[in-house]
Amino acid sequence: MKKVLKWMGIFLGGLIGLILVAVFILSSSANARLNKAYAIQPAAVVISMDNASIEEGKRLTSIYCASCHGEDLGGTEFFHDPALAIVDAPNLTSGRGGVGSHYSDADWVRSIRHGVDPQGRALFIMPSKDFYHFSDAHLGQIIAYLKSVAPVDHETNGFSTTLLGKVLLAVGAFGDTLNAESIDHDNPPEIAPLPAASAEYGDYLVNTFGCRTCHGSELAGGKDPNPDAPPGPNLTPGGNLANWSEQVFITMVRTRQSEWMPFESLNKMSDDELKAIWLYLESLPPQATKTK
Repeated sequence: MKKVLKWMGIFLGGLIGLILVAVFILSSSANARLNKAYAIQPAAVVISMDNASIEEGKRLTSIYCASCHGEDLGGTEFFHDPALAIVDAPNLTSGRGGVGSHYSDADWVRSIRHGVDPQGRALFIMPSKDFYHFSDAHLGQIIAYLKSVAPVDHETNGFSTTLLGKVLLAVGAFGDTLNAESIDHDNPPEIAPLPAASAEYGDYLVNTFGCRTCHGSELAGGKDPNPDAPPGPNLTPGGNLANWSEQVFITMVRTRQSEWMPFESLNKMSDDELKAIWLYLESLPPQATKTK
Protein backbone atom coordinates (compact mmCIF):
# COMPACT_ATOMS: atom_id res chain seq x y z
CA MET A 1 0.00 0.00 0.00
CA LYS A 2 2.82 2.39 0.87
CA LYS A 3 4.43 1.67 -2.51
CA VAL A 4 1.18 2.47 -4.31
CA LEU A 5 0.82 5.73 -2.42
CA LYS A 6 4.45 6.57 -3.10
CA TRP A 7 4.04 6.04 -6.84
CA MET A 8 0.76 7.93 -6.86
CA GLY A 9 2.53 10.81 -5.13
CA ILE A 10 5.33 10.72 -7.69
CA PHE A 11 2.81 10.62 -10.54
CA LEU A 12 0.73 13.50 -9.17
CA GLY A 13 3.87 15.51 -8.43
CA GLY A 14 5.10 14.95 -11.96
CA LEU A 15 1.69 15.86 -13.38
CA ILE A 16 1.57 19.08 -11.38
CA GLY A 17 5.10 19.86 -12.51
CA LEU A 18 4.14 19.36 -16.16
CA ILE A 19 1.10 21.60 -15.71
CA LEU A 20 3.22 24.33 -14.13
CA VAL A 21 5.76 24.09 -16.96
CA ALA A 22 2.95 24.30 -19.55
CA VAL A 23 1.44 27.33 -17.79
CA PHE A 24 4.85 29.01 -17.69
CA ILE A 25 5.46 28.36 -21.40
CA LEU A 26 1.99 29.54 -22.43
CA SER A 27 2.07 32.67 -20.27
CA SER A 28 5.57 33.49 -21.54
CA SER A 29 4.31 33.09 -25.10
CA ALA A 30 1.41 35.46 -24.39
CA ASN A 31 3.74 38.00 -22.78
CA ALA A 32 6.06 37.86 -25.77
CA ARG A 33 3.16 38.48 -28.15
CA LEU A 34 1.71 41.31 -26.08
CA ASN A 35 5.08 43.02 -25.66
CA LYS A 36 6.39 42.49 -29.19
CA ALA A 37 7.51 45.75 -30.78
CA TYR A 38 6.39 46.43 -34.36
CA ALA A 39 8.53 48.95 -36.24
CA ILE A 40 5.91 50.37 -38.58
CA GLN A 41 6.26 53.62 -40.48
CA PRO A 42 2.80 53.97 -42.03
CA ALA A 43 2.29 55.52 -45.42
CA ALA A 44 1.08 59.09 -45.16
CA VAL A 45 -2.64 59.70 -45.56
CA VAL A 46 -4.05 63.05 -46.67
CA ILE A 47 -6.18 64.47 -43.84
CA SER A 48 -8.35 67.37 -44.98
CA MET A 49 -9.87 69.38 -42.15
CA ASP A 50 -12.65 70.91 -44.26
CA ASN A 51 -16.24 70.71 -43.03
CA ALA A 52 -17.32 68.10 -45.59
CA SER A 53 -14.47 65.73 -44.68
CA ILE A 54 -15.10 66.11 -40.96
CA GLU A 55 -18.84 65.53 -41.40
CA GLU A 56 -18.26 62.36 -43.43
CA GLY A 57 -15.70 61.26 -40.84
CA LYS A 58 -18.33 61.73 -38.14
CA ARG A 59 -20.70 59.45 -40.05
CA LEU A 60 -18.02 56.82 -40.60
CA THR A 61 -16.95 56.77 -36.95
CA SER A 62 -20.58 56.31 -35.92
CA ILE A 63 -20.62 53.18 -38.11
CA TYR A 64 -17.21 51.72 -37.36
CA CYS A 65 -16.06 53.10 -33.98
CA ALA A 66 -18.96 54.08 -31.73
CA SER A 67 -20.08 50.54 -30.90
CA CYS A 68 -16.84 49.97 -28.96
CA HIS A 69 -15.64 53.47 -28.03
CA GLY A 70 -19.06 54.99 -27.27
CA GLU A 71 -21.22 57.47 -29.14
CA ASP A 72 -19.09 60.33 -27.79
CA LEU A 73 -15.89 58.28 -28.42
CA GLY A 74 -14.98 58.77 -24.75
CA GLY A 75 -14.23 55.07 -24.21
CA THR A 76 -16.21 52.20 -22.72
CA GLU A 77 -15.75 49.14 -20.56
CA PHE A 78 -15.43 46.50 -23.27
CA PHE A 79 -14.72 43.36 -21.20
CA HIS A 80 -14.52 43.05 -17.44
CA ASP A 81 -13.74 39.76 -15.74
CA PRO A 82 -11.19 40.05 -12.91
CA ALA A 83 -10.45 36.33 -13.28
CA LEU A 84 -9.40 36.75 -16.92
CA ALA A 85 -8.88 40.29 -18.13
CA ILE A 86 -10.01 43.89 -18.03
CA VAL A 87 -10.27 45.48 -21.46
CA ASP A 88 -11.50 49.04 -21.99
CA ALA A 89 -11.97 50.60 -25.40
CA PRO A 90 -9.90 53.78 -25.01
CA ASN A 91 -11.06 57.36 -24.97
CA LEU A 92 -10.31 58.63 -28.50
CA THR A 93 -10.88 62.31 -27.75
CA SER A 94 -8.45 64.98 -26.57
CA GLY A 95 -10.11 65.18 -23.16
CA ARG A 96 -8.56 63.99 -19.89
CA GLY A 97 -7.60 60.34 -20.29
CA GLY A 98 -7.96 60.45 -24.07
CA VAL A 99 -5.37 59.46 -26.65
CA GLY A 100 -6.38 62.31 -28.95
CA SER A 101 -4.36 64.74 -26.85
CA HIS A 102 -1.06 63.19 -27.91
CA TYR A 103 -1.70 61.16 -31.08
CA SER A 104 0.01 62.37 -34.24
CA ASP A 105 -1.45 61.75 -37.71
CA ALA A 106 0.95 58.81 -38.11
CA ASP A 107 -0.18 57.40 -34.74
CA TRP A 108 -3.80 57.42 -35.91
CA VAL A 109 -2.90 55.63 -39.15
CA ARG A 110 -0.71 53.13 -37.29
CA SER A 111 -3.44 52.35 -34.76
CA ILE A 112 -6.40 52.15 -37.12
CA ARG A 113 -4.84 50.52 -40.17
CA HIS A 114 -2.09 48.46 -38.53
CA GLY A 115 -3.44 47.72 -35.04
CA VAL A 116 -0.30 49.02 -33.33
CA ASP A 117 -0.02 51.74 -30.68
CA PRO A 118 2.53 54.60 -30.75
CA GLN A 119 4.96 52.48 -28.70
CA GLY A 120 4.83 49.72 -31.32
CA ARG A 121 2.77 47.21 -29.32
CA ALA A 122 -0.19 45.34 -30.80
CA LEU A 123 -3.58 46.73 -29.78
CA PHE A 124 -5.89 44.22 -28.11
CA ILE A 125 -9.25 43.53 -29.83
CA MET A 126 -8.74 46.27 -32.42
CA PRO A 127 -10.20 45.09 -35.78
CA SER A 128 -7.41 46.53 -37.91
CA LYS A 129 -7.44 43.45 -40.13
CA ASP A 130 -10.80 44.80 -41.36
CA PHE A 131 -9.81 48.46 -41.21
CA TYR A 132 -6.72 47.75 -43.32
CA HIS A 133 -9.16 47.72 -46.24
CA PHE A 134 -10.18 51.35 -45.66
CA SER A 135 -9.53 53.63 -48.59
CA ASP A 136 -7.10 56.46 -47.90
CA ALA A 137 -10.02 58.85 -48.39
CA HIS A 138 -12.18 57.18 -45.74
CA LEU A 139 -9.28 56.77 -43.33
CA GLY A 140 -8.37 60.43 -43.75
CA GLN A 141 -11.97 61.50 -43.08
CA ILE A 142 -12.16 59.36 -39.94
CA ILE A 143 -8.91 60.82 -38.60
CA ALA A 144 -10.07 64.35 -39.46
CA TYR A 145 -13.15 63.85 -37.31
CA LEU A 146 -11.18 62.24 -34.47
CA LYS A 147 -8.88 65.26 -34.44
CA SER A 148 -11.82 67.67 -34.25
CA VAL A 149 -14.27 65.79 -31.99
CA ALA A 150 -15.29 67.47 -28.74
CA PRO A 151 -13.06 66.45 -25.81
CA VAL A 152 -14.50 64.03 -23.27
CA ASP A 153 -12.92 63.73 -19.82
CA HIS A 154 -12.92 60.01 -19.07
CA GLU A 155 -10.13 57.91 -17.61
CA THR A 156 -10.37 54.30 -18.81
CA ASN A 157 -8.77 51.21 -17.27
CA GLY A 158 -6.78 50.24 -20.35
CA PHE A 159 -5.88 46.57 -20.72
CA SER A 160 -4.67 44.05 -18.16
CA THR A 161 -4.87 40.28 -17.98
CA THR A 162 -4.37 37.58 -15.37
CA LEU A 163 -2.21 34.49 -15.62
CA LEU A 164 -5.27 32.46 -16.65
CA GLY A 165 -6.15 35.07 -19.25
CA LYS A 166 -2.66 34.86 -20.71
CA VAL A 167 -2.86 31.07 -20.89
CA LEU A 168 -6.20 31.26 -22.71
CA LEU A 169 -4.82 33.93 -25.04
CA ALA A 170 -1.87 31.69 -25.89
CA VAL A 171 -4.10 28.72 -26.79
CA GLY A 172 -6.34 30.89 -28.98
CA ALA A 173 -9.44 30.81 -26.79
CA PHE A 174 -10.16 34.48 -27.48
CA GLY A 175 -9.77 34.24 -31.25
CA ASP A 176 -7.75 36.71 -33.31
CA THR A 177 -7.40 39.39 -30.63
CA LEU A 178 -4.05 40.76 -31.85
CA ASN A 179 -4.78 41.73 -35.44
CA ALA A 180 -1.28 43.18 -35.85
CA GLU A 181 0.01 39.61 -35.99
CA SER A 182 -2.01 38.68 -39.08
CA ILE A 183 -1.69 41.87 -41.15
CA ASP A 184 0.86 42.09 -43.94
CA HIS A 185 2.05 45.54 -42.91
CA ASP A 186 4.23 45.95 -46.01
CA ASN A 187 1.40 45.21 -48.42
CA PRO A 188 -0.21 48.41 -49.74
CA PRO A 189 -3.95 48.59 -48.98
CA GLU A 190 -6.21 47.81 -51.90
CA ILE A 191 -7.58 50.71 -53.90
CA ALA A 192 -11.22 50.98 -52.88
CA PRO A 193 -13.93 51.17 -55.54
CA LEU A 194 -15.94 54.33 -55.96
CA PRO A 195 -18.92 54.53 -53.58
CA ALA A 196 -21.97 53.24 -55.41
CA ALA A 197 -24.90 50.86 -55.05
CA SER A 198 -22.80 48.09 -56.61
CA ALA A 199 -21.64 44.59 -55.69
CA GLU A 200 -18.04 45.78 -55.96
CA TYR A 201 -18.58 48.47 -53.35
CA GLY A 202 -20.58 46.01 -51.26
CA ASP A 203 -17.49 43.77 -51.16
CA TYR A 204 -15.50 46.73 -49.79
CA LEU A 205 -18.11 47.41 -47.10
CA VAL A 206 -18.29 43.76 -46.06
CA ASN A 207 -14.50 43.72 -45.70
CA THR A 208 -14.22 46.94 -43.69
CA PHE A 209 -17.21 46.14 -41.48
CA GLY A 210 -15.74 42.76 -40.52
CA CYS A 211 -18.67 40.55 -41.47
CA ARG A 212 -16.39 37.54 -41.88
CA THR A 213 -15.43 37.60 -38.20
CA CYS A 214 -18.81 36.08 -37.30
CA HIS A 215 -20.05 34.72 -40.64
CA GLY A 216 -16.90 32.92 -41.78
CA SER A 217 -14.28 33.61 -44.43
CA GLU A 218 -16.71 32.65 -47.19
CA LEU A 219 -19.76 34.16 -45.41
CA ALA A 220 -21.34 30.70 -45.34
CA GLY A 221 -21.56 30.61 -41.55
CA GLY A 222 -19.11 31.02 -38.71
CA LYS A 223 -18.69 31.86 -35.06
CA ASP A 224 -17.81 34.99 -33.13
CA PRO A 225 -14.74 34.41 -30.90
CA ASN A 226 -16.92 35.10 -27.84
CA PRO A 227 -17.85 31.62 -26.52
CA ASP A 228 -21.32 32.89 -25.56
CA ALA A 229 -22.12 34.07 -29.09
CA PRO A 230 -24.50 32.06 -31.29
CA PRO A 231 -23.37 30.78 -34.70
CA GLY A 232 -23.19 33.43 -37.41
CA PRO A 233 -25.70 32.48 -40.13
CA ASN A 234 -24.97 31.72 -43.76
CA LEU A 235 -25.13 34.99 -45.77
CA THR A 236 -24.78 33.39 -49.21
CA PRO A 237 -27.78 32.48 -51.41
CA GLY A 238 -27.37 28.98 -49.98
CA GLY A 239 -28.78 30.28 -46.67
CA ASN A 240 -31.75 32.47 -45.74
CA LEU A 241 -30.63 35.09 -48.27
CA ALA A 242 -32.41 33.04 -50.94
CA ASN A 243 -35.74 33.86 -49.25
CA TRP A 244 -35.09 37.59 -48.94
CA SER A 245 -35.48 40.52 -51.29
CA GLU A 246 -33.41 43.68 -51.27
CA GLN A 247 -36.20 45.50 -49.44
CA VAL A 248 -36.56 42.73 -46.85
CA PHE A 249 -32.81 42.89 -46.21
CA ILE A 250 -32.78 46.69 -45.79
CA THR A 251 -35.91 46.63 -43.60
CA MET A 252 -34.35 43.97 -41.39
CA VAL A 253 -31.21 46.08 -40.91
CA ARG A 254 -33.29 49.18 -40.19
CA THR A 255 -35.69 47.60 -37.69
CA ARG A 256 -34.11 44.58 -35.98
CA GLN A 257 -32.12 44.55 -32.78
CA SER A 258 -29.74 41.88 -31.54
CA GLU A 259 -27.17 41.50 -28.79
CA TRP A 260 -24.75 39.87 -31.25
CA MET A 261 -25.53 41.37 -34.65
CA PRO A 262 -24.49 45.07 -34.91
CA PHE A 263 -27.70 46.27 -36.53
CA GLU A 264 -27.38 49.64 -34.77
CA SER A 265 -24.10 50.34 -36.57
CA LEU A 266 -25.30 48.94 -39.90
CA ASN A 267 -28.42 51.08 -39.63
CA LYS A 268 -26.22 54.18 -39.87
CA MET A 269 -25.23 53.24 -43.41
CA SER A 270 -27.04 54.88 -46.30
CA ASP A 271 -29.61 53.03 -48.40
CA ASP A 272 -27.11 52.87 -51.26
CA GLU A 273 -24.52 51.30 -48.97
CA LEU A 274 -26.98 48.67 -47.76
CA LYS A 275 -28.03 48.03 -51.38
CA ALA A 276 -24.36 47.54 -52.25
CA ILE A 277 -23.97 44.95 -49.47
CA TRP A 278 -27.12 43.21 -50.65
CA LEU A 279 -25.90 43.11 -54.25
CA TYR A 280 -22.57 41.67 -53.15
CA LEU A 281 -24.16 38.97 -50.98
CA GLU A 282 -26.60 38.12 -53.77
CA SER A 283 -23.69 37.72 -56.20
CA LEU A 284 -21.96 35.08 -54.08
CA PRO A 285 -22.18 31.43 -55.13
CA PRO A 286 -24.68 29.48 -52.99
CA GLN A 287 -22.94 27.48 -50.29
CA ALA A 288 -24.12 24.98 -47.74
CA THR A 289 -24.11 26.37 -44.22
CA LYS A 290 -20.86 25.75 -42.42
CA THR A 291 -21.13 24.77 -38.77
CA LYS A 292 -17.57 25.61 -37.75
